[in-house]
Amino acid sequence: MLWPLATGTTGTLPAPGRSATAMVSLRPKTTTPGVPCVPTAPRAAGSRARGAGKRGAASRETGSWEPGNGQLGAGKRAPGGQAVPRTWARVPASGGACGAPADPASVSLLRQVAARPRSLSMLYLVGLGLGDAKDITVKGLEAVRRCRRVYLEAYTSVLTVGKEALEEFYGKELILADREMVEQEADSLLKEADVCDVAFLVVGDPFGATTHSDLVLRAVKLGIPYKVIHNASIMNAVGCCGLQLYNFGEMVSIVFWTDTWKPESFFDKIEKNRQNGMHTLCLLDIKVKEQSLENLMKGRKIYEPPRYMSVNQAAEQLLAIIQNRRLQGEKPEITENTICVGLARVGAPDEKIASGTLQQMSTVELGAPLHSLIVTGTMHPLELEMLKLFSVDSSSFENNACQKTT
Repeated sequence: MLWPLATGTTGTLPAPGRSATAMVSLRPKTTTPGVPCVPTAPRAAGSRARGAGKRGAASRETGSWEPGNGQLGAGKRAPGGQAVPRTWARVPASGGACGAPADPASVSLLRQVAARPRSLSMLYLVGLGLGDAKDITVKGLEAVRRCRRVYLEAYTSVLTVGKEALEEFYGKELILADREMVEQEADSLLKEADVCDVAFLVVGDPFGATTHSDLVLRAVKLGIPYKVIHNASIMNAVGCCGLQLYNFGEMVSIVFWTDTWKPESFFDKIEKNRQNGMHTLCLLDIKVKEQSLENLMKGRKIYEPPRYMSVNQAAEQLLAIIQNRRLQGEKPEITENTICVGLARVGAPDEKIASGTLQQMSTVELGAPLHSLIVTGTMHPLELEMLKLFSVDSSSFENNACQKTT
């Protein structure tokens, strides 16, 4: 094994009882004239030399940096035919060639660059699950505790506990990240991830919202490494009601209507799913840190109180669409008697599930947010039996003429 040496020298293994420094030979190193070189830093134990032109790699375990910028592998030869030992790397440098005196300042700078550890910062996207602070995975909690800055995404979903409860359990101060910060100031968030570990916490699973895919794409463009730590989300937790997950079609979002804006496009998707025998999971609207139209137009940073759509509000909008379609001469696939399922606070200790007709869902009260609604398609007998466990009125299943079963 050759030890790292000063420019223009070679080295041998130290004799027992003597230091490596004492055994450095001062014989000039002979190699190709005009090719300046400096010694590489020691490689981590067990590491292998890298091929010509390849860059080195950082060891997260030891924090060491294995240089390899233009390094010639063992047994490879320089242009002049001289073999170049594994412990030498060819790098641009001012001063003499190998074997000749070089500028001490340049050699010192190159040594510092070669030995400098590469930035090991990481962007973590951590899923928090659906219930409370303890739903985070062990892997996710470890990542949060080693990050210097931790952001809590606070607009696509909410937990049943507040920011303070999370801070106490995680042992970290959390920075609330609203829609404006994530969508308009993502670059500033990512710049921090370039110099230190940053965690971005998402209720449910990190990829439950398309905004977070955009964050990953931005990080990749900036060369920032990222890691996703998954968790349960409403998309798989809806199986708690007994409907089989592989029988679900396209998921939809039902938004709050206004006096001047009443979209119905989500209804068309629900109908299409039902025609294909598939269930539809409807995610209900969340309004957090929203501005009124007047305040938005006047540029005033005044926000409306948070609002969360309930199951009965969603059912009322669906019933209104059904009436509109009938007035237009259509015969909707979904009616007042279609079996639906209302879910509230899934994953929390006070989780609540109710099943019944769409008409019954318009009057059911499930309490605090978050709510979700399922419009059923064709049901297997086992699915039907499970839904009866949560029925608002068991007769609605027995007398429902529009019920679909396999």
